[in-house]
Amino acid sequence: MLIAEDDATGRETLVEAFSERGYRVIGVEDGGGACEALGREEVDVVITDLVMPEGDGMKVLQEAAGQCPVILITAHGTIDYAVQAMKAGAFDFVAKPVNLGHLFALVERALQMRVMARENEQLRARVGERCGYGGMIGKTAAMQGIFQQIKQVAPTDTTVCILGESGTGKELVANAIHEHSRRADKPFVKVNCAAIAETLLESELFGHEKGSFTGAMKQRKGRFELADGGTLLLDEIAEMSPALQAKLLRVLQEQTFERVGGNETLKVDVRVIVATNADLRERIKQGTFREDLYYRVSVFPIVLPPLRERKEDIPLLVDHFVRQYAAGMQKRFSGITAAALEKLVAYEWPGNIRQLQNAMERACVMAPGGGAIGVEHLPAEVAEWGGAGGGGGMGVASGADGVQLPDATMDELERMAIEQALARCAGNRTAAAKLLNIGTKTLYRKMERYGIKEKK
Repeated sequence: MLIAEDDATGRETLVEAFSERGYRVIGVEDGGGACEALGREEVDVVITDLVMPEGDGMKVLQEAAGQCPVILITAHGTIDYAVQAMKAGAFDFVAKPVNLGHLFALVERALQMRVMARENEQLRARVGERCGYGGMIGKTAAMQGIFQQIKQVAPTDTTVCILGESGTGKELVANAIHEHSRRADKPFVKVNCAAIAETLLESELFGHEKGSFTGAMKQRKGRFELADGGTLLLDEIAEMSPALQAKLLRVLQEQTFERVGGNETLKVDVRVIVATNADLRERIKQGTFREDLYYRVSVFPIVLPPLRERKEDIPLLVDHFVRQYAAGMQKRFSGITAAALEKLVAYEWPGNIRQLQNAMERACVMAPGGGAIGVEHLPAEVAEWGGAGGGGGMGVASGADGVQLPDATMDELERMAIEQALARCAGNRTAAAKLLNIGTKTLYRKMERYGIKEKK
């Protein structure tokens, strides 16, 4: 425990009181000393005066963010300031003169929350092992099948064709294939065929000799040469011109090519992965994609499902993105409300995972630290989807202090969250309701709905 209090008598009283209860206590006289101790020691809970020299309680709160809960001590005239600190992520505050019994109870509850947070981290790790692969997340049968396909094809040199709508994670699949291949320590080169002008794409892929065209001031290696020994991803391959498709077919068959304007035949050892959001069979009918190239690149097709067909993965993805952006923004969230999660699951996500990722980044920007992400923090198209809905309610997804739960439906999530909170609070319904970020009456109603009985 770290206690920061500039009043020597008050500090000694707190240090002695908690030491007698078995805590290992570090006492400091100002905010600077508290920040130094936080950088040096593994602290489980902080008690700090709000107004101190050399850095106030707000500075200590910022330093401890994400590390441990912070309880503020405040004089009567600074209670409004303490409320602001609560919104910034403080666990709670007590007014002077300090009631030691009340402070003891707060510390015990803060430590319970810290233990729960550690258990949640372990749970996330276990869920990640079971529901993730190569940076991808998914517990649905479709995604588990894709993980298995990657494991089967990655050790080979087989050409892979990754198909799926924009934003479904095709590049992540390509990354996973390369990382789990025998070429993992070799170059992984990526080319977006739709982003490069047709007149330049040939040079980009195969390189060119000095003077081969206007502006070719020196010899330049192409992406195939740069990827020699490794893997080359040709993204949006359906946008490649028929003439260039013919040259690509030769490289895939013979692993040889010439630079633009050159006569020397170069041989490379490259594993090719292609990706597209287009229907290649339809492009063949239209005459814009070569049938022989199609059969060459689609030796091992992997078809990614759109997010609307794997909605059970949305809570896992939301948790991942919230934690990612909260860390980057140096914010802490107590969770995401049931109403907000319900909206996220119900929405159709035409932009797939990329759109969900952007939505959660926006939500993390809009939501104040220390609270739960609600419907009001989501993009309008998501918040207004499917009729009425609002913020508030039980945090059931991400957050260091939220209740993180495994595979379950929404009703199962709520029931499990309530049972876990009641167990942690020794059956105290008021404390459990506060832990869950809901009202006591709401907790009673949900307990009755789910048939949760109080333990005698």
